[in-house]
Amino acid sequence: MISLRSVCKSFGRMQAVNDVLLEIAAGEFFSLLGASGSGKTTLLRMIAGFEAVTSGQILIDGQPMQDTPPHLRPINMVFQNYAIFPHLTVRDNIAYGLRRLGTPKAEQARMVDAMLELIALPGYGDRRAHQLSGGQMQRVALARALILKPKLLLLDEPLGALDKHLREQMQMELRSLQRQLGITFVLVTHDQEEALTLSDRVAVMANGQVTQVDTPSGLYDRSRTRQVAAFVGTMNVFDATVRTDGSARIADVAGLGVMALNGCSQGRANGERVLVALRPEGLGLSRTKPAGPAHAVAGQLQARQYLGRRQLLHVKVAGRAAPVTVATAAARGEDPWSGDEGSPVWLTWAPDAVSILDPT
Repeated sequence: MISLRSVCKSFGRMQAVNDVLLEIAAGEFFSLLGASGSGKTTLLRMIAGFEAVTSGQILIDGQPMQDTPPHLRPINMVFQNYAIFPHLTVRDNIAYGLRRLGTPKAEQARMVDAMLELIALPGYGDRRAHQLSGGQMQRVALARALILKPKLLLLDEPLGALDKHLREQMQMELRSLQRQLGITFVLVTHDQEEALTLSDRVAVMANGQVTQVDTPSGLYDRSRTRQVAAFVGTMNVFDATVRTDGSARIADVAGLGVMALNGCSQGRANGERVLVALRPEGLGLSRTKPAGPAHAVAGQLQARQYLGRRQLLHVKVAGRAAPVTVATAAARGEDPWSGDEGSPVWLTWAPDAVSILDPT
């Protein structure tokens, strides 16, 4: 549906988007994820036609878009501030594009009624913007965009103004709508949880470039760089050097000592500097040193964060400035780690919990 071929955008000397290559399939829910200033919104605006491409090419459904103005592209867009017309009713807001196209009134009424049912707002047609909640306004904005049956819907942080509970509810509704309609959605967000929840695939952006494109589980489990690993969830990252131990690969890891790398060291040279990464849920914690060959290192429990169904435990280990974060399920009733701050503990992990990142 969308092909971005070496797309660049400069504002004077500032390179906002740099050599982006992407292919987005028809019917896919695709997200551009990145921090403020990463270039994701500029890229979305170029797809929409609101920003000119400095170099490169954008194709939508196989057609070059360089000379096509925004209103003639087979797309529609939903903004963070909804852009609901306050002087119009919900029905007139949704029908706005149909009126511009000259759609007969009877057909307009039929299509608007169907759209009100789709967004679960039947009976709200005569209300105005000030009579709607944030979530209802967002549904109206979606309906106004979808009623024209675009091939592509662009969403620029559409849920950013909603509170957490409503945002989670709207995420599910947005995903359900996309599946029902089969339209290609491209979402811009800085919220990693939102991107992972909604998307078929995610492109992580930083400094105007796409650093990794993958499925949500692929990004989380197989991050390629420190930047991606840190942005998608929580990651413990350690400086390390790859060593050869017979036919196997091990690593000297700052703070954890010698560690077996197993299959994740493929293609790594002896003596190569790398980053070893462990997700908090890949680590275990015990008060006594485990028996047997398990990987373990001594530490001191510094702090704990209660997060409802889980908690994060922060452990200080020798040779490492930052604490190591361990995720555990929060116990019902009395917490077994409550009051243990400052106590000696042992960190444990399985070899398959280890991954290697490029040191960038």
